[in-house]
Amino acid sequence: MEVKRVIMTGNEAIALGAYEAGVSVGCAYPGTPSTEILENLSRYEGVNCNWSANEKTALEEGIGASMEGARVLVAMKHVGVNVAADPLLTLSYTGVGGGLVLISADDPGMHSSQNEQDNRHYARFAKIPLLEPSDSEEARDYVGAALDLSEKFDTPVMLRSTTRISHSRSTLIPGKRQEHEVTGFTKNPAKYVMLPGFARLRHPIVEDRLVALEEEAEKSPLNRIEPGSKKMGVLCSGVAYNYAREALPDATFLKLGFSHPLPKKLVRKFASMVDEIIVVEELDPFFEEQLLAMHLDVPVRGKELFGLLGELGAEIIREKVLGQKIEPIEVREDIPGRPPVMCPGCSHRGVFHTLKKLKLNVMGDIGCYTLGALPPLTSIDSCVCMGASIGMALGMARANPQSAEKTVAVIGDSTFLHSGITPLLDAVYNEAPITVMILDNSTTAMTGHQEHPGTGSTLQGEPSSAVNLEGLCASLGVKRVQAVDAFDLKELRSTIKSELEAKETSVVIVRRPCVFLLTEFDAPFWVDEDLCTACEACIKLGCPALSMKGEAAKINSTICTACGLCEQLCRFDAIRPAAEKEGVK
Repeated sequence: MEVKRVIMTGNEAIALGAYEAGVSVGCAYPGTPSTEILENLSRYEGVNCNWSANEKTALEEGIGASMEGARVLVAMKHVGVNVAADPLLTLSYTGVGGGLVLISADDPGMHSSQNEQDNRHYARFAKIPLLEPSDSEEARDYVGAALDLSEKFDTPVMLRSTTRISHSRSTLIPGKRQEHEVTGFTKNPAKYVMLPGFARLRHPIVEDRLVALEEEAEKSPLNRIEPGSKKMGVLCSGVAYNYAREALPDATFLKLGFSHPLPKKLVRKFASMVDEIIVVEELDPFFEEQLLAMHLDVPVRGKELFGLLGELGAEIIREKVLGQKIEPIEVREDIPGRPPVMCPGCSHRGVFHTLKKLKLNVMGDIGCYTLGALPPLTSIDSCVCMGASIGMALGMARANPQSAEKTVAVIGDSTFLHSGITPLLDAVYNEAPITVMILDNSTTAMTGHQEHPGTGSTLQGEPSSAVNLEGLCASLGVKRVQAVDAFDLKELRSTIKSELEAKETSVVIVRRPCVFLLTEFDAPFWVDEDLCTACEACIKLGCPALSMKGEAAKINSTICTACGLCEQLCRFDAIRPAAEKEGVK
C-alpha cells in the first residue's frame, strides 16, 4: 500500500497530532500565530472544542477536563500565557489527570504582537517540560510525546511553536487516532486542593519530578547529536535548527526537541566532540546561559554573534558565523511606504476620525482598531495588552481628575469580554467619571473572524446565547449606556461630547458589523469632479478606496463599500450616491 505524504502547516499538524493522540477536549482563545490550531482540531470527530473568553479560562477548562481523565490540548499565543500564568504555575503543583499539553505560539519578529517575549522561560519558571518542534512532522509527533510525558510524570507540558513553525508548511504521513479512555474524576484533595498545607507537600514532588525529567531528556529520542566536523558544534532547537542546518551543513549538531530541563550529560558529551559550541537560538540566551553556567571545556558563543532581537535566518547565520556578507536588497527610494490600514468600509474608521477631530486622549487596546494609531487617523495614544485601555483611563482619572474630560478608552467587543469587564467594574466601584467606547463589530476580527460570547454562535457555528453588552454594562452598575451607529458621524460626535461631560462612568457602544461579515453592499459612491475642491477632507479618513487624482478626489468603485463616511465629510456635496450618477457628466 502506497504511503501518502501530505503538506500541512505547523498549526494544522499540531491539531492532527492532538487528534491522533486521543485528545478529546480542546480549548483556546484566538491569537496569531496560534489561531488555526483549534479551528482545525474542531473539525475532527470525537474532539470537543470551544473558544474561551480568554486564555486563563481556557487553561482552567483544560485543567478540569484533565482532572476528569481526558487528554487535553490548550492553545494560545505567547502573550496569552501571561493571562494563563496564574493557573499554570499552580497546575505544576497539582499535576494532571489525563495528559495536558499547553501550546505557546511565540512570535519572534513581532509580526502580529505587542512584544517579543521568549516563553521558554515560562517552562523553566513553572518547572515543567518544554518541547520544541522544528517542522510540521515534528509538530504532529511532539503533541503525542508531550501527552505521554504529561501522564508519565504527572505534569502539564508546554509545546512551544513560533510563527515560522506555525505558518510554514512541510510534509508528514498522517496516522490513525489512538482512542484514550476518559476515566472520570477521582477525589484527591491532597493533590488538587492547593491549601498551603497541601501545597508544601506538593512542592518537593515538583522538584523531584524535575530531576527525573532531566534524566528522561538525557535518553529522549527528541534530543540527538548529529555528527559532523569537530571544528564547530551547533546547539539549537525549533526553527533555528533548520536555519543552522542550511547555513552550517558540515558542523556537528546537538538538536534539542525536549529542551527543558536541559540534558546536561548529553551537552557535556556533545562538548567533548567539538572545539567550540555556537548556540543558535532566537530571542533570549536561554540555552547559552545554561551552558556558560556549566563551565564546559570548550568556548561557547551565541548572543555576541546574533543579538537578542527578531528572527534568525540562514543568511544571518552565514554572515555572523562564516563572515559571508548578506547582499543588500536594492530598494527604490521613490516607492511609497505601505503601512497597514483599516479595510474599506471598516466600522472603526469614523470613530477614530471623530476622536482626532475632538483632540482627545485615547487609551487603546488590542484589535484591528489599534491601526487608529497610524496616519492619517493618528488618534490612539496607548496599546499595552488586552483590556488595558479601561484600566489606564481609570488610572489617568485617578492621577488627574480633569483628564477624564478629555480621555476615552476604546476597546473591541471580543477584547472587552476577554479582559475589559473587570476594569469597567473597577471604574464603577471607584466612581471614576471615565468614558469607555466599546467598538462592537460582532466578531474577533483581527485573528480571522472567530466567534466569541457576544456573537451568538459557537466555534462549530452552532447557535448559542449572546451576551447583551448594554445589559452587561448595566449589571456592573454603569448607569449611562448608549449605543450609536458607527457610520453616523454626527450622532457619534454628539454622544462622545455629552458623555465626556458626565460626572460618572459611562459606556458608548459603537455598533456595526465587520465589513467582512457582510455579503451585500450598496452601489459605490462617486465624485462629481465639477464640485470637488480638492480640500482632501475625505482623504483624511485613510480609506483605501479614496485617493487624489489631479485636482479632484477619486473613489475606487471596485473596493468602495458605500459606508457613506466620505459623503458625510464632504462640505461641497461632491461625493454622491450611485443613484444620482445617471445623467451627470
